[in-house]
Amino acid sequence: MSVKEYFETMDYAAAPESEKPAREWLEKNGHAFGHFIDGRFTAHERATAFGTVAPASGKVLASINQGTAADIDAAVKAANKAQKKWAALSGHARARHLYALARSIQRHARLIAIIEALDNGKPIREARDIDVPLAVRHFYHHAGWAQLQDKEFPDHAPVGVVGQIVPWNFPFLMLAWKVAPALALGNTVVLKPAEQTSLTAMFFAGLARTAGLPRGVLNIVTGDGTTGEALVRHADVHKIAFTGSTAVGRLIREVTAGSGKSLTLELGGKSPFIVFDDADLDAAVEGVVDSIWFNQGEVCCAGSRLLMHEAIAERFTRMLAKRLATLRTGDSLDKSIDIGAMISARDKVRVEELIAQGVREGAMLHQAPQAAGDAYVAPTLLSGISPASSLMAEEIFGPVVVSTTFRTPDEAAQLANHTRYGLAASIWSQTLDVALDMANRVEAGVVWINSANSFDAAVGFGGQKESGFGVEGGREGCFEYLKPRAWINAKPRKAPPGRKSAEPEAFDGLPPIDRTPKLFIGGKQTRPDSGLSFAILNADGKRAGEVGEGSRKDIRDAVAAARKAESWTKASAHNRAQVLYYLAENLAARGEEFARRLKALSGNRKSADIEIATAISRLFTYAAYADKFEGNVHAAPVRGLVYSQPEALGVAGIVCPPEAPLLSTVSLMTPLLAMGNRVVLVPHEESALIATDLYPLLETSDVPAGVVNIVTGKSAALAQTLADHDDVDGLWAFGDADLATLVENRSAGNLKRIFTDYGMQIDWLDGSSEGEEFLRRAVKRKSIWVPYGA
Repeated sequence: MSVKEYFETMDYAAAPESEKPAREWLEKNGHAFGHFIDGRFTAHERATAFGTVAPASGKVLASINQGTAADIDAAVKAANKAQKKWAALSGHARARHLYALARSIQRHARLIAIIEALDNGKPIREARDIDVPLAVRHFYHHAGWAQLQDKEFPDHAPVGVVGQIVPWNFPFLMLAWKVAPALALGNTVVLKPAEQTSLTAMFFAGLARTAGLPRGVLNIVTGDGTTGEALVRHADVHKIAFTGSTAVGRLIREVTAGSGKSLTLELGGKSPFIVFDDADLDAAVEGVVDSIWFNQGEVCCAGSRLLMHEAIAERFTRMLAKRLATLRTGDSLDKSIDIGAMISARDKVRVEELIAQGVREGAMLHQAPQAAGDAYVAPTLLSGISPASSLMAEEIFGPVVVSTTFRTPDEAAQLANHTRYGLAASIWSQTLDVALDMANRVEAGVVWINSANSFDAAVGFGGQKESGFGVEGGREGCFEYLKPRAWINAKPRKAPPGRKSAEPEAFDGLPPIDRTPKLFIGGKQTRPDSGLSFAILNADGKRAGEVGEGSRKDIRDAVAAARKAESWTKASAHNRAQVLYYLAENLAARGEEFARRLKALSGNRKSADIEIATAISRLFTYAAYADKFEGNVHAAPVRGLVYSQPEALGVAGIVCPPEAPLLSTVSLMTPLLAMGNRVVLVPHEESALIATDLYPLLETSDVPAGVVNIVTGKSAALAQTLADHDDVDGLWAFGDADLATLVENRSAGNLKRIFTDYGMQIDWLDGSSEGEEFLRRAVKRKSIWVPYGA
């Protein structure tokens, strides 16, 4: 062919990468691998081992050990033994270790990429040009946090032993994504790679040993889901960081309930790719290619739902179908291919069944040519899908994008958010205010404007809704591997002393006027649906009054009222601060009334006065923070702006502890309000009367209706209803250990964010009971990428 013909056809031949270096490495290891525990490789147990298969060829590459509970136990013991010494190293020493790991990866980058492409089936150029360089970046970046830890996080300590479970779609990158921050901040690691793709993890273990990483700091146990379950259940693991399916994430939430384990869950997604009528359509077409056909579509944040403005939908579909036809599917070591093999033939069958379902539902099918083989799926566009179709809702996890249209930005936002997931979104518009407005409206942890699938170690990545919780990367990701020093030595909360009812007194004169027990829902005092009430006793056993016994119906009404009060979240931080200052002002004005109530409940006037003064101060603290707890701009290596912004959780439940009833209520309620949340508050039943005294305070302090709802009653039963409720976005529950277990277990339905003390005593008068730790829990993070250039 002539040069002219090459330019006209854009045809090119195969460009195979030699697999020889990987084969030599496999041969050197006898095509068999044990675990990596306490700095050593264990013997290969061929009788129980399994084969890891190259998806492109279906051939077995090596035999991998099946980890047992005993293997996990040995790894956890080694990690625990090493952790204190590792954490005691200077930040500089740990930084040197991470720097050495980064350099080792760089020196072996080509070999790692070849092993990854063979083991996973992804195109070699994606492993070579994206996965491995980004893994290096994570170790360099977090070496910096190790160096700066004492100055940047002086009030925090390492979590301890971290169990990490990584998926098969980005085996080496996910390893770096998780291992680097954990080690940098003084934790030790037990890693369980995916059983389908363990080879690069074993190669990394060899690099760590050669680089001089201390024994026990990094441990790698291979195996299937039973191995991961043993790691999750182990009592001496202090944190679990998991990337995988939402179904497994729910199981992990249930299994770890009440254990005190910190959790980071990065789960499934069904991310919208939104194209407005003023978008650069040529660039947007390439954005779709990078978004859904990158890594065979086996990407949790892939833009698998294409939402097009109806004015450009027909044209854009034609352009995309034409570009789709040029994509090449083939062997993972061919540098000229765009799409590799699915992870298994079984996944191919699953994806092709979903494609056939879309066609049956009336979708128009557009496909590229398909390579021959048991695990290849042709890149696919299903246009004209109904928004109600299951393919618009469920994660396909393959090279398939489904499309529909919208007319207005409001409709685009509704379609984008019409999913149980909230991982990522890609927005295309040349009008920046349109793009930024949509970025703030979509419910997603990461938003790319006029770009797609951009990642960096300095930028937090995490989901919302059923895409999980927790952040990985950046400063905000560091806190996932740290815990407040002030809470390390907390003691178990003592059960409140029971109160024996005293004999009722006769009245010589007029008896006091009985106060009707009510709840506070939607800005109004309402009677409980049950029609029941119960008595509250003073410290001397005398009857202080009655409170309404709220029920599931009352909680549902309160959640509905909170959901309607969106104006509070949309209000400026300054306006929210003014309301909190007003609350403090009115509490101070009624201080004597509250002091008498607290003295009657506790029997101690001095402690009552201190509690009121501290509560007023705490209201001022969070009023001050309301417009100062801000986002930040990241130093990502891109030509553009990348910033992280805190967003309100939405509707948050609060279950209050028995001690310091006024101060604990204020300490839990106010940071949530400052960040724009609406709350449904359940006071502890023994001190619920103080919460009812807040009703007139809320009514006279310009708190909008529905922003604060208070439901008195049996707190454990009401906590369960809050945890079960799928329209509650977060739940803070402080009380006994059983309460923590209950709310964490029951919250798995919609994976709401839980903040609990696990039955440990909190000193509400201490400065550690206010501030940024509570504010971080009161928000979810959104990272927004805004590239620029003429």
